[in-house]
Amino acid sequence: MRNWRLLRLERKNPFMNMAIDEAVLTARTIERIPNTLRLYQWKPSAVSIGRNQKPENEVHIDSCRKLGVRIVRRISGGGTVYHDEANEITYSLIAKPSDFGANDITTTYVKTYEGIRDALRILGITADFNEGDQKNCPNLTVKGRKISGSSQTHKREAVLQHGTLLLDVDMEKMFTILRVPWAKTSDEVVEVAKNRLTSLRGELKHTVSAETVANALAAGFKNALGVQLIEDDLTTFEAELAKKLCQEKYTSDDWNLHGTSSMS
Repeated sequence: MRNWRLLRLERKNPFMNMAIDEAVLTARTIERIPNTLRLYQWKPSAVSIGRNQKPENEVHIDSCRKLGVRIVRRISGGGTVYHDEANEITYSLIAKPSDFGANDITTTYVKTYEGIRDALRILGITADFNEGDQKNCPNLTVKGRKISGSSQTHKREAVLQHGTLLLDVDMEKMFTILRVPWAKTSDEVVEVAKNRLTSLRGELKHTVSAETVANALAAGFKNALGVQLIEDDLTTFEAELAKKLCQEKYTSDDWNLHGTSSMS
C-alpha cells in the first residue's frame, strides 16, 4: 500500500491557509514531498474568491469589514466560498493525478469525491456526485442539496484540489456576506439557499465535532484511494515558503483585490 502524508487538522488565519496550500503544491511539483492530504479550519472566518474573480462583484466588502471576515484570493478557479471558523472543515489534496489513477480533470474530481463520500458514509450520510456545469464545479449533494464543493489548480504534473465540508451553515450570515446579483434582499436568497445547501448537522440532526469529521475524512480518503496516511508536519522548505507567500502575496491588496503578485 502506498504511503501518503497526512497534515493533521489545524486552524490558521486565511492568508496562511492559502499560503500553505500553495507551498505544498510547489513542494510536490519538485518532488520534495509525497502526495499529501491536509485538513484545516479558518480563524477568523473568511471569504475565498476564485483566481480570476473580482471581490467587489462577489462579496459585500463593507459587511465583511463589519463582521471581521477576511477576503483572500485562491490560486484555484471556481466560485466564491464563505468559510465559517466554527462550521466547516476544508481539505486539500495535493498529488500527482497519475498516482491515484486520474488522467483528466473530471476523473480527479471523481476520485477525490470518492474519499469524501466514504467519509460521509462513515458519519451516516449517503451523498451523490454531481458533475457540475459551466458555472459550477463538481460537488457532492444529499437529496439534491450541496454539502461539499471544491476547486482545482494544476502546476506542472501536480494538482491541488481544495474544498469544503459543511458541519453546519448559518445562511443568514453567509448571504449577508456573499453578493447574489439576482436577489433584492438577503432574506430572498436565504429562502432559495435552504433548498440548495445542507450540512452535517442538517442531515444528522445533531452536532458532530470537527475532530470526528477530520478522522472520518482521513479514513474515507484512505479507503477510496487505497493508500496509507502517515501523519507528519510541513517540511522546513514548505514552512519557510508558506511564510514568505503569506507575507509577500496573500496579505497584500494587490493579490486579494486585483489578482497581481510578484510571486504569482
